[in-house]
Amino acid sequence: DLEPVNPADVPVTAAGALKSYKLAAKAISRLQSMPNGDIALLCDVLAREVSDLTGYDRVMAYKFHEDEHGEVIAECKRSDLEPYLGLHYPATDIPQASRFLFMKNKVRMICDCLAPPVKVVQDKRLGQPLSLAGSTLRAPHGCHSQYMSNMGSIASLVMSVMVCEGDEDSNGEKTARKLWGLVVCHHTSPRFIPFPLRYACEFLIQVFAIQLSKEVELAAQVKEKHVLRMQTVLCDMLLRDAPMGIMTQSPNVMDLVMCDGAALYYHSQCWLLGATPTENMVRDIAEWLQQYHGTSTGLSTDSLVEAGYPGAHELSDAVCGMAAITITNRDFSFWFRSHTA
Repeated sequence: DLEPVNPADVPVTAAGALKSYKLAAKAISRLQSMPNGDIALLCDVLAREVSDLTGYDRVMAYKFHEDEHGEVIAECKRSDLEPYLGLHYPATDIPQASRFLFMKNKVRMICDCLAPPVKVVQDKRLGQPLSLAGSTLRAPHGCHSQYMSNMGSIASLVMSVMVCEGDEDSNGEKTARKLWGLVVCHHTSPRFIPFPLRYACEFLIQVFAIQLSKEVELAAQVKEKHVLRMQTVLCDMLLRDAPMGIMTQSPNVMDLVMCDGAALYYHSQCWLLGATPTENMVRDIAEWLQQYHGTSTGLSTDSLVEAGYPGAHELSDAVCGMAAITITNRDFSFWFRSHTA
């Protein structure tokens, strides 16, 4: 991309660049001073810092979950705007093709989604239209412009957050990178951010991503230790007591898995915790598992409807996903999750 610069503005631009880098350096210092073990706080601070740097009406930290849907986990906004914090969006809102582009181009700016697009003039000898996939300033797709307009947004700045994962190389560095989420800035009127400031923001996001990678790895280690500890305690209960101890004592099976409810079906009796189907429905699910999944050690699904359970439509809105493990060929432990709004 080529951005026009007036020669008379070069000293001003240079001064602006230096100021941008100094502001970004201070923001980085504040990020690095945050205590370990609190990803939500880290994202809150990032949203505030990007808001202060860029002046957008709304800045959000947007996280992709394992099922690829997105959630706004931090937000800094103008006081009169409707909050988006905590909202979940389906995976189809940002399809895989768009995610690939976000991994390739770390920064994407739309100055005015209502501005008429300008066609690229290219050599007639070129057989195919020139690909603008690598362009920061390419015009938005018509449906995306409509999407922004529906949200009351005219301008946007989106920056990719890439974290390290996978195996380590000989130096102990993670070899793979994945798109963890996005920093999304919206403005209710046209807004242009000059390249030096965009570059400073990109550097801030890179430093944030390094810190986030460490936090994600630390959280995974803490979770693994917690699960192992819970497994030890629950296995001890199973050996010492009747299996219903894993439901009636503390800790219980709900401490083992992130869920909204749990059930134990043992010797044709039911024990329920939290948001679950009724006892009769749990019995019916157990019979269905015996009939259609009798040879497996368990079942995990995001949707009982998609898993083919015939009584799924009779379940309340409180129950959608389920994980089940086989204790014996007739006894089961269940975990249930509610719908995600």
